[in-house]
Amino acid sequence: MSRGQFELFKEMLVNVSANSPFYSEKFQKSGIDVNEITSMEMIAKLPFTTKEELRQAYPLGLQSVPDEKIVRIHSSSGTTGKPIIIPYTAQDVAAWAEMMARCFEIAGITPLDRIQITPGYGLWTAGIGFQAGCEKLGAMAVPMGPGNTDKQLQMMMDLKSTVIIGTSSYALVLAEEVEKRGLRSEIKLKKGVIGSERWGEKMRQRIRNELGIEIYDIYGLTEIYGPGIAIDCDCHEGMHYFDDFLYFEIIDSVTGEVLPEGEVGELVITTLRKEGAPLLRYRTRDLTRIIPGKCACGLSYPRIDRIVGRTDDMVKVKGVNIYPGQIDEILREVEGVSSEYQIIIDHVNGKDVMTLKAEYNSDGDTEREDIEYNIVDLFKKRIGIHIIAEVSGIGSLPRSEKKSKRIIDYRQN
Repeated sequence: MSRGQFELFKEMLVNVSANSPFYSEKFQKSGIDVNEITSMEMIAKLPFTTKEELRQAYPLGLQSVPDEKIVRIHSSSGTTGKPIIIPYTAQDVAAWAEMMARCFEIAGITPLDRIQITPGYGLWTAGIGFQAGCEKLGAMAVPMGPGNTDKQLQMMMDLKSTVIIGTSSYALVLAEEVEKRGLRSEIKLKKGVIGSERWGEKMRQRIRNELGIEIYDIYGLTEIYGPGIAIDCDCHEGMHYFDDFLYFEIIDSVTGEVLPEGEVGELVITTLRKEGAPLLRYRTRDLTRIIPGKCACGLSYPRIDRIVGRTDDMVKVKGVNIYPGQIDEILREVEGVSSEYQIIIDHVNGKDVMTLKAEYNSDGDTEREDIEYNIVDLFKKRIGIHIIAEVSGIGSLPRSEKKSKRIIDYRQN
């Protein structure tokens, strides 16, 4: 962390200690005196902030400024427990738009582009965040929102949209429809900015090839502004994040210890400039690593790797911890299998049974059986457990306009 970052960090600590009931109580319980924090290394002495604590602060327990400074609220898209509500000041909204505009610039998007925005608007941060960045950049926003694929494709053709923004699941839906309807020559898309869910290389290749676009991973979460706090560049070797607004740490999710640069662990984020709801050492549950060294693109912003999974996405089957990222890697190596998959886990006759359903690109029962054999064999070699593989034709698994549900665990019912 640079000296400038530490000054911002110290200013934030003093501010929340004085003005945030949430943090002043937290510091008091932990015996923290912010005046004793004299170097960045001492951040490890400060307590983490967890999603559960943010839920307990519902509705506006995180607010750190007077009511008259709050211009907007957003809420997490989670479906379990109380929602997390984040209040924003005008400066927060402006900072977010600035980071989003930077993301677009890093992706090579210019004011001449026409950006079709398919994520939702409203309490969710995505739609309005992308639109603010688009307007800050000076490009044309096409604020479609989610769903209505017929209308999406019609506007895409009529307005000659050059950039598509959405979840990977919905981008795949659009790509498949473009292919099915033979519209490839009628669309003018050049780039896709894809976020909101973790996705694998096979899915990335399918969307890229079927739409004929360059794809950029974008990262963010409602608690920390929203999407737009990190994006990958033309080198596609990790996502640049904005260290003049945010401080990133990687920790061991079990011990809480900070890990050395380059090691995979849980991403922890501290906001350096946020006013409405500053967050200190927020545990995102996202698994990644800080990539050492400078990117070949020349940007000075540091990088994190693609998100490989979430600590709460992990499932334990037959005593083995399994992450979605591992499944992506296995399917990537199986010839003939497509990007879409679904995991079904059940408990039958006293034993865990895991079925991996996937789609294949080729016709013919023999080839399908070969694919199933290869999946089972590779899973046993890589993960160490025996599973059942079932493959069927393209389009046989459910598609989503939002986020795909990859793992269904009936043992929890």
